[in-house]
Amino acid sequence: MSDSFEYNHPESKKVVLLLHGMTGHPRELHKFGLGLYEAGYDIVAPVIPGHCIGMNELRKVDWEKWKKFALDEFDKLDKKYDQVFVSGICLGAILSIIVAEERKKVAGVAALSTTLYLDGWALPWTRIFLPIGLHTMIRYFYMFPESGPFGVKNDKTREKIKKKLKEDKTLLSFFPLSCVHEMLRTGKYMRKHIKKCTSPVIVIHSKRDDLTSTKSAHFVYNNCHSEKKELVLLENSYHLITLDNEQDVILSKTINFFKN
Repeated sequence: MSDSFEYNHPESKKVVLLLHGMTGHPRELHKFGLGLYEAGYDIVAPVIPGHCIGMNELRKVDWEKWKKFALDEFDKLDKKYDQVFVSGICLGAILSIIVAEERKKVAGVAALSTTLYLDGWALPWTRIFLPIGLHTMIRYFYMFPESGPFGVKNDKTREKIKKKLKEDKTLLSFFPLSCVHEMLRTGKYMRKHIKKCTSPVIVIHSKRDDLTSTKSAHFVYNNCHSEKKELVLLENSYHLITLDNEQDVILSKTINFFKN
């Protein structure tokens, strides 16, 4: 499978733009995308700038480039389709909401594991020193390790992820602190402009998210100005909900929300 992926129906009028997570890869949304495609939507899942090409390139990218990329991808699709939906996980969820803040024609948003705060249960106690690192030159040198469950509760899937991390050097088992800094800046922008989001929004988040608590999900749900919005809290997943135990729930909830 190539890094990005697309699936198209003949003469389709509706499409979903899928945006992956921080240090992630479009393949974390592949099964989710296939399910949406089978439900009648075209799918476009690009690689967010700096990703899938190694750590050095990721360190060079700032949040404004991510924002511009997401908006440009939406604008390209808006010229071709009657309806453009946007969905993403982690960083991708933040960018999805930013697109809805900036583009009123967004048909709907599915925000998955929105990561505005790093307050998940699996983060090491050393996270209390994050503010020091984020606002000093340390952020260009320190790597924030991803360990423990790797965002997945399902044991078999977790083992597959560990194996893939060893085989594919473009996949990262840690977060460059500079990248974390830029993601939090992206989130800060989104929070500042959240009242501009009036598109329908479904927010899906696990109560057991190991990276970010449900505080992020509640913020989006409570502060967006969408007339139609829904909050779904999962019981049996961690952060990478599109790969975990309730992936079928996420897909069915998203399809029903988009159709309605």
